Amino acid sequence: MKHVPKLWPGVAPLPRAWHASSLGVVLLGAVPLTAFLAWGVAHVYSTVAALVGRSQGMTLPWLVSFLLLWWVPLSWLERPRTASPEAQSELDRLTVTVQIPVYNEDPDALRGCLHSLLVQSRPASRIRVVDDGSVHDDGTPMTYDDVRAELFERAAARRVEATWDRTPNRGKRHAQMHVLATDDADVFVTLDSDSLLDPEAIAEGLKPFADPNVTSVAGHVIVLNHDANALTRMINLLYLPFTRGLRSAQSVLGRVTINSGTLAFYRAHIVRAAAGVYEHETFRGRPMQMNDDSMLTFYGLLAGDTVHQPSSLVFTLAPERWSHYLRQQMRWMRGTTVRHLWWLRYMPLTGVVFWSTVAEYVHLALGIAIPAVVLADPDLRAHTGTLVLAGVVIGAAMSYLMALRLFTVHRTDMRLSQVLLLFALSPLASVWRALFLRPLYFYAMATCHRVDRWGTRTRVEVTRTPRETPSDTAAVPPRAEPNTSASTETLPARPRTPARFEE
Repeated sequence: MKHVPKLWPGVAPLPRAWHASSLGVVLLGAVPLTAFLAWGVAHVYSTVAALVGRSQGMTLPWLVSFLLLWWVPLSWLERPRTASPEAQSELDRLTVTVQIPVYNEDPDALRGCLHSLLVQSRPASRIRVVDDGSVHDDGTPMTYDDVRAELFERAAARRVEATWDRTPNRGKRHAQMHVLATDDADVFVTLDSDSLLDPEAIAEGLKPFADPNVTSVAGHVIVLNHDANALTRMINLLYLPFTRGLRSAQSVLGRVTINSGTLAFYRAHIVRAAAGVYEHETFRGRPMQMNDDSMLTFYGLLAGDTVHQPSSLVFTLAPERWSHYLRQQMRWMRGTTVRHLWWLRYMPLTGVVFWSTVAEYVHLALGIAIPAVVLADPDLRAHTGTLVLAGVVIGAAMSYLMALRLFTVHRTDMRLSQVLLLFALSPLASVWRALFLRPLYFYAMATCHRVDRWGTRTRVEVTRTPRETPSDTAAVPPRAEPNTSASTETLPARPRTPARFEE
């Protein structure tokens, strides 16, 4: 029976989401698996025919391009991980600390995040909020006094320990390690301050740890403001190739390379061991202020298996303005480029991570080489129209195959008509990826040394305004005057742990 959370006054109703049943996923997965099998047979046949006839043309490059999409069919083999009754009993005894770094977050979004955390079917043992020096537009401190007071009151009712620190602004990594470096929990959960957890998220996210080889677990990220405007609808589609494509395929192999800060789980001893190194990572002499999530995943990769749990669902607020979206993409792309260098240097030469990274760069190179060869060769140039049409058809087919993932999650905040519309428009997202994101990626690779600035949030970027009723309005206490002093408050009382990286 699904856990039904009790709604607290002043908080917008929480959406729910469920991963589709195994039978439903199998039926959907049969479509891309069958398509890839047929496509693969056709490629092999044409390659053999071309080699026998000694006229290869574009057959071999097309075959290589097809093989580089190995992750598409493999991703459909992913299933939610489960735990036996004995293993579940062990998981229930684990001490779980959830850390939430906050910087210039919308108070309603933060309130919703904390509310979703406190109505989990498997409660966290500790909640540790660190405000990394948030400020209003005029430079005065943004201290979230109302939200902090509500957290302590409601955490006490749930018998969950809660702390709230305000530190000088030093970046997300310092905010995380300010508390995690000395926390003695068994599992750390990193949670973005604009996230909304499904009530089963923590319970499901802990299940993969029944396998002692698993060191980190990525949550399943879906877009909360999916219908805000055309941009958020497109982002909903653009997430799929990574969150339910490459990441799911990597999870089948136990080699997920990038968790999302929106929701991720780590064996705590791995994170504690990285204290003093993680928050001081540099690239070309500059401090890394991005890709913190991939660095924590990297530590997990070095120690064991890293997986994705599709049944541990979390909603996130996507950018609603193009300028915000562009800055976010640049940050992600530059950080990923740096992390590629780390994987090529430190991952085993015989491992999946090393060769999948090489394959990604081969794919990028082919994306330039194939059009160049077509334009340079007179015979091929004469068939440009046919080749372009073939590329469009293949691209559209791939878009629809990937968009089938929309039907593997059931959501209370999305109507079937909205899902069908997104599915129908999925090729437009692929066009955007090819014409804008791919060139932007090359620019990000060339400027990857610019890693010392966060680049996304200098003020509140996305808001989540709750739907108020008269009773809701009456229940929300008036906003208190800001408290500008740096402080730590704890509930229940416990000795304060000194900040390790205070300025």
